[in-house]
Amino acid sequence: MAGPKQQGVLYVVATPIGNLEDMTHRAVRILREADLIACEDTRQTQKLLDHYGIKKPTVSYHDHNEVERAQELLAKLEEGLTIAQVSDAGMPGISDPGYRVVTLALERGFTVVPIPGASSLTAALAASGLPTDAFEFRGFLPAKSGQRRTMLESLQGHAHTIVVYEAPHRIRETLEDIVEILGPQTPVVIARELTKIHEEFIRGRADQVLGILQERELKGEITLLIGKGKNDAPQGHLTGNVAARLKEIMAQQQIDEKAALKLLAKEQGRSKSELYRELQRVQTRGPKERK
Repeated sequence: MAGPKQQGVLYVVATPIGNLEDMTHRAVRILREADLIACEDTRQTQKLLDHYGIKKPTVSYHDHNEVERAQELLAKLEEGLTIAQVSDAGMPGISDPGYRVVTLALERGFTVVPIPGASSLTAALAASGLPTDAFEFRGFLPAKSGQRRTMLESLQGHAHTIVVYEAPHRIRETLEDIVEILGPQTPVVIARELTKIHEEFIRGRADQVLGILQERELKGEITLLIGKGKNDAPQGHLTGNVAARLKEIMAQQQIDEKAALKLLAKEQGRSKSELYRELQRVQTRGPKERK
């Protein structure tokens, strides 16, 4: 009489973020023992497997096919297979594909086992020199300027270290926004190409780091850390009701809202787009919420 069918297991395996030596013995063993390796990019993962002499079948699992592929991987777990999931670098699911298949596997009652290892988030934080007792990870910053500035506005007065990922072609613009919105004295750290040959940390006040970026172009993977503010953000951010002041200017100058917004922006040392977004938020909230 046949025994009960073996239950499949999903291993979520961290891989090096640059230096191939940052692979744990346990992670290597799990990849060697797995029946199937689900990769963000099979070509990228194959380099790691070749380095450690691991010969196992691979299948792609990325942002564009994860809905369909997750169901296929669950079917493999149903068959009793052991699956190791990896991303191109670091821990799967942390600003990388992986969340969907983990959630579905847990919903179906399968065992999900994390295999910890390298992470640009913790590596950058540990060597940043900024407070590590409390921090907040925000993933990738919004690519659109308006959305990014809105997010930075929400960080005003933050009391802990903020960690984000940013693309090299947007990092200068992001620092300009930090200087304007959070203040030039805000401590920041850029951690670039962690564990790789050209690993670099740029530490200093936001205006100092921006000065460096104006002199040179950065390349490679970037983790940006924003320290606790110094309460030196433009005073316009500390004003009360923007809508009330806008109406006051319109009445005094006998001008329309657009013209008044321009004067208010100049008065507070802020951009018109930033003030407009704040005005929209004020108008969206009800009178009870504004009290």
